[in-house]
Amino acid sequence: MSWNSEAVVVHIAWGPFLLALAVIVLVPGPDFVVVTRNAASSTRWGWLAAAGVTCGLLLHATAATLGLSALVMAAPTALIAAKVVGVGYLVFLGLQILRRAGSAGGAPTGIETPQSAGSVFLRGLLTDVLNPKVLLMFLTLLPQAMDPSGNPMMQALLLSAVAVGSFGAWWLCVVPSVRRLSAFLAAPKRRRVFERCCGGALLAMASSIAFA
Repeated sequence: MSWNSEAVVVHIAWGPFLLALAVIVLVPGPDFVVVTRNAASSTRWGWLAAAGVTCGLLLHATAATLGLSALVMAAPTALIAAKVVGVGYLVFLGLQILRRAGSAGGAPTGIETPQSAGSVFLRGLLTDVLNPKVLLMFLTLLPQAMDPSGNPMMQALLLSAVAVGSFGAWWLCVVPSVRRLSAFLAAPKRRRVFERCCGGALLAMASSIAFA
């Protein structure tokens, strides 16, 4: 199947994809803890941890792109099944965020002294590579935006690149301002409002996809 760049750009559901991606990027998780802990110790350590995390994301994105594309090419109806699973995942994630809203579970609680630049990078890399939720994110988020009539490989590649780029841009904002950001999210009231907004947005996104 030939690839038409205009068709990919037009038919990909960019709005829902970018909204869901923004929420996932902003919700603090293991990556956020690793990067902020190291950045609180040294800006250099923060950049190294962020680089490791980003490389881990690239590995997951590559695996998701190749695996999802092969699956859709072999069985086109698999994309519909993936979308159903994706809606369920978004609902689960949204409810999970709402349940833990206001808790201190995702906030960094201490600063570890890094042993070397390599260990900092490796810790960031392994945090992503060994987290199955990251791969699940790609496998469930990408199908929501893909056009069944388009080239699955090129669509998955483009969406994965946007996802990794979005996380990279987030780290560019987080590392230099980690002290202020950590203080903002550590405030119970602000964190509660922030997480409730994120959880509600994911549930709204799941509803819009399910009834589309």
